[in-house]
Amino acid sequence: MSQPSAVTPLRHRLRQGRDRLATLLITAGGIGVIAAVMAIGVFLVVEVVPLFWSAAGGAEVSLGVLWLPQEYPGLEAPVHRWQPTLPASDPGPRFGMAPLAWGTLEAAAWSLVIAVPLALGAAAHSALFMSRRLRAHLKPTLELMEALPGVVIGFVAGLVLAPWLERHLGFGLTLVMLLPPGLLLAGGLWGRLPARLRQYLPLGWAALWLLPWMGMLWALALWLAPWLEAWWFDGDLRAWLETSLGLDYANRNALIVGMAMGFAVMPSIYALAEDALSGVPKSLADGAQALGASRWQTLWRVVLPAASPGVLSAVMIGAGRAVGETMIVLMASGNTALMTASPFDGLRSLAASIAIELPEAAPGGTHYRLLLLAALLLFAFTFLVNTLAEVVRTRLRRRYRRLGGAP
Repeated sequence: MSQPSAVTPLRHRLRQGRDRLATLLITAGGIGVIAAVMAIGVFLVVEVVPLFWSAAGGAEVSLGVLWLPQEYPGLEAPVHRWQPTLPASDPGPRFGMAPLAWGTLEAAAWSLVIAVPLALGAAAHSALFMSRRLRAHLKPTLELMEALPGVVIGFVAGLVLAPWLERHLGFGLTLVMLLPPGLLLAGGLWGRLPARLRQYLPLGWAALWLLPWMGMLWALALWLAPWLEAWWFDGDLRAWLETSLGLDYANRNALIVGMAMGFAVMPSIYALAEDALSGVPKSLADGAQALGASRWQTLWRVVLPAASPGVLSAVMIGAGRAVGETMIVLMASGNTALMTASPFDGLRSLAASIAIELPEAAPGGTHYRLLLLAALLLFAFTFLVNTLAEVVRTRLRRRYRRLGGAP
């Protein structure tokens, strides 16, 4: 009779030992990650410091050379240039990093312009209006898009999307002009349908029954594009842009990069925002609609404010990924270090420059240290964006808890 009582404490001690071991491993892993991140930051700082201060007392480059326009032989006005490798006959390398920083921010901005509205719209519809049965199939599919390698997306964007859009630039513009009013028209027509017909087109399944409507808009844009291009742009939109607006359309440009990176960033923003919106208690939305609020008023004034910490974190994390993306920018941008606001010009980012030039840079040289400075800038930007997102999320969560009467 004493044997079971002796085995029970032994099992209890073994269970406690496993729990302590798991806790120790998790704590060690967390400390290891923090230590690794700090070690990367310290390594980059140590390697970059000799650029601006050395034991001999001289700096290899100055901040003015890096971030201000410089005068070069043969040019009338000071310009920004990034040309670290030049022939011996040239006066010397040009280390202006402003074009790289500009290209990085421009690519990230265009990707967010494309990704954020689509991702947040899809997240709102999925969390609040979509049928549970359809959501159970579509949400995992959209989240799996995040697993697509950036090199595959960049390959498709550079070798398929860019040449196709160059040949069908008028069709692309027509489609962009038709989609917003076309979708609004679909919503207006659905609202005017009799209740009996709306039962066959429920709002929760709009993601499916809108597909034929999108196909009709595509066919309409394909039919209208030649007429609009001949009427408004003298039959050649690309030539009209160059002659009338002075915009040269490059085959691989910031717009192509924005579309490709937006496609890559969209799944992560969607997943995080959808989780945040789904976490809002359904009683809040039901109560608002019971008091007479429309679906749009409920979404805009009740659900979004309550989910704003998670939505903001999703957007900030997407921005951090867009800034650090390498392969898509490398394959779809043309890698031209320009500082222009035109979406039809190429660009060059900090991450792409590191990937291209670091294998050929001599360790310890100025070029090598400048590339590590670019890595340090990316590291600092990502760290600051993630920290800011966490701080704002925490403050907003505390604010809405106080408004809701929670402790």
